[in-house]
Amino acid sequence: MVSEAEGRDWQRLDMWLWCARFLKARSDCVRLIEGGLVRINRQPTEKAHARLRPGDVLTLPLPGRDVRVVRVVSLARRRGPAPEARTLYEDIPEAGPAHPASPGGPGE
Repeated sequence: MVSEAEGRDWQRLDMWLWCARFLKARSDCVRLIEGGLVRINRQPTEKAHARLRPGDVLTLPLPGRDVRVVRVVSLARRRGPAPEARTLYEDIPEAGPAHPASPGGPGE
């Protein structure tokens, strides 16, 4: 059987989220996306069929957690065990507090 992503440089957003084990059911992934809270490269999307490529950055509001930001490392070939799913992405740490204004501003 040939996988849906084989031979492509992209994968459906809902399929990738399910394979990466962010939610238990693919239908849950679709509902999350259609709620308009998922962003791909800072752009909101409501399309479960949005094309996801390696290098894209996802912003995900997950149930029971804060917002999670991850970079897509690779496309999924299947929904495998959790250790395999974790190889599909890398977490992007939250940005620290805003940097203070640099010295030498007006009046100095």
